[in-house]
Amino acid sequence: MHPQELKQILSSGLLSFPVTDFDAAGNFKADTYADRLEWLAPYGASALFAAGGTGEFFSLTPNEYTDVIQVAVDTCRGKVPILAGAGGPTRTAIALAQDAQRIGAQGVLLLPHYLTEASQDGLVAHVEEVCKSIDIGVIVYNRGICRLTPDSLEKLAARCPNLIGFKDGIGDIELMVSIWRRMGDRFSYLGGLPTAEVYAAAYKAIGTPVYSSAVFNFVPKLAMDFYHAVAKDDHVTMNRLLDQFFLPYLEIRNRKAGYSVSIVKAGARLVGHSAGPVRAPLTDLTAEEDDMLLKLILAQGPQ
Repeated sequence: MHPQELKQILSSGLLSFPVTDFDAAGNFKADTYADRLEWLAPYGASALFAAGGTGEFFSLTPNEYTDVIQVAVDTCRGKVPILAGAGGPTRTAIALAQDAQRIGAQGVLLLPHYLTEASQDGLVAHVEEVCKSIDIGVIVYNRGICRLTPDSLEKLAARCPNLIGFKDGIGDIELMVSIWRRMGDRFSYLGGLPTAEVYAAAYKAIGTPVYSSAVFNFVPKLAMDFYHAVAKDDHVTMNRLLDQFFLPYLEIRNRKAGYSVSIVKAGARLVGHSAGPVRAPLTDLTAEEDDMLLKLILAQGPQ
């Protein structure tokens, strides 16, 4: 897929990050991961990000990463585009991005580099090296220690034609408006804060109508209903779903650090599509929290 074609796809619709399936011992389960993708694909997401943050990219070995991307590409071929997460040290990110292209992923989500702080010049060099190592489209994820400025993005846009997207996981509205006003339609802009639905209406107002939904993993119909409400400026439906589901959901999610992933895996298990446990350093929800989440899910009706 040409990067500009991917950019067009990412400019509308709902995106999601499938969780990665592990067995009780924490090993990747290819068969149930494929089943998960088969289940989610018909609900209408514009693209799926394999081995992303919700997919526990940070806990995968290189061999497991290859297996995850391979299963995703094979399962979703002709149904929905697959973008592969890639990140860590620059040379590691390059190796993963090249592996994803070799396997057949349509694009790469470039996750933050590892551990060390970096200047803007260093961040630009990191993103540029990854972009120039592959031909498929790249979306850079502004999150954590990767915080690109409008000046840096302007440099990257000029140097890297295949850098087609900007995903925000910081939530700095001033920065987001500055980037959008500077770069216009050069990028596809994606909302990427945890439980992005809470911010969706505000981000749409500043030129970022597309976001990735983690809850799509276990309440896909509700996730799509909310996206369509945002697209139509249906504030009655948005407010109802925020009050009935998303705000109570946040109360559970915010109990412990790392629960933004753990609660999604718990939800998948509770609706009969278990992806197994999370890997350390994450921890699974308690039995009490499982019960709270189950009641919240059941109150939303069939999915």
